[in-house]
Amino acid sequence: MRKFNLGYFILGLLFIFISIISFRDPASNLVALVIFFAVMAILKGIFEIAIRRPLQNTTGGKGTFVLVMGIIDIILGIFLLFNMSAGVLALPIIFAIWFIIDSIGELMISSAFKEVSTGYYWFMVIVNILGIILGFILLFNPLSAALTLAFLVGIYFMITGITYLVAAF
Repeated sequence: MRKFNLGYFILGLLFIFISIISFRDPASNLVALVIFFAVMAILKGIFEIAIRRPLQNTTGGKGTFVLVMGIIDIILGIFLLFNMSAGVLALPIIFAIWFIIDSIGELMISSAFKEVSTGYYWFMVIVNILGIILGFILLFNPLSAALTLAFLVGIYFMITGITYLVAAF
């Protein structure tokens, strides 16, 4: 029997909370979005580092990629907290790169969830492929990305939050 995962549950709720904020008032919430993104990146990085060992034990693989992703998330979060104006200006590119890297990382570990639930495995695969596509759209079309960033981020964070909530149970 699977145990309830409080870390996934909290991350899921935080991602959903951020998505609701970005939908509510996209134009005036860019700074708030940068702050929340920075905090989320730090928390996600800490969580990735914390789950590295259990993930290694479950999959039998190396946890180096998860460790590197955790460190990158923490550094990115700290950078954004202390460079707010740079964060607002670079937000479309930062989100694009983060979506792509994070989605690739999630795809790399998604096979571990195949044994738990085939449905959840396919859900993760589809969500992360969409994350990669969204990342490339943001990366190669920065003008439209800047105009629709809060909405796109809101969708991505909502899907990511739901994914974490499903994984918690």
